[in-house]
Amino acid sequence: MTPRIFIIDDEAPARARLTTLLSDLAVDCPHQLVGQADGAQAALDGIAQLQPDIVLLDVQMPNMTGLELATHLAKNHDTPPAVIFVTAFDEFALKAFEVHALDYLLKPVRAARLSEAIRRVTDMRARAQSQQSAIAAAAETLHFKRKHFSIQERDRLLLVSISDVIYLKAELKYVTVRTRDHEYLIEESLMSLEQELLSQFVRVHRNALVARDAIIGVERATLSIDADTESDKPQESWQVILRDIDDRLPISRRQWSVVKALLR
Repeated sequence: MTPRIFIIDDEAPARARLTTLLSDLAVDCPHQLVGQADGAQAALDGIAQLQPDIVLLDVQMPNMTGLELATHLAKNHDTPPAVIFVTAFDEFALKAFEVHALDYLLKPVRAARLSEAIRRVTDMRARAQSQQSAIAAAAETLHFKRKHFSIQERDRLLLVSISDVIYLKAELKYVTVRTRDHEYLIEESLMSLEQELLSQFVRVHRNALVARDAIIGVERATLSIDADTESDKPQESWQVILRDIDDRLPISRRQWSVVKALLR
């Protein structure tokens, strides 16, 4: 990882000095200087636009001190840049680390000390990124899509293949699992089932999910009140025709376009 660096100092000579030091370190400590600012507002604008990994930040600046600016960055960015304070005052060191600074350099800064600070930040970020990748990979390994519903029926546990399920219908606190030959009850949320099985099932109504490959057509239903509207007037309605069973499920008005698209 080649860190992107942004300099913040209200004094032009100090910015020029850091720019020269960074240039001298380019071979031994690879980095990219992406910008600089002479005050808080310019710094905030530049950081938002350029997304640096590291800011080299002065403490004593007009309008907003470096300590205030560091606090603002920490609170208002999901992944704030690492802060390395560069200052002529040693009395702010404790406060600097209280706002999560990763290093505190005293002016005039030596090249070796600046290189050490940049390397430390880069190594820390690389380790953190590696750990996050490992956690994500482990989560991906642990995540799997179940292929069966486990259903308690009397004194036995049944495994019902999800590929055999034609529809899932919410009724009170249960969900009916309908296959070609049987109906079962499970205590799960229809919403969570929809999120888990989105690639296999489609919502046709607020209380029903239907297997995508089980829909073989639609037909007009007897005129009735649409439960998805507040109107008491009968609405034209449709229902899905399902493979292998005679059951018909109503299609809500808001889901009609989704179902119709499946049949094209």
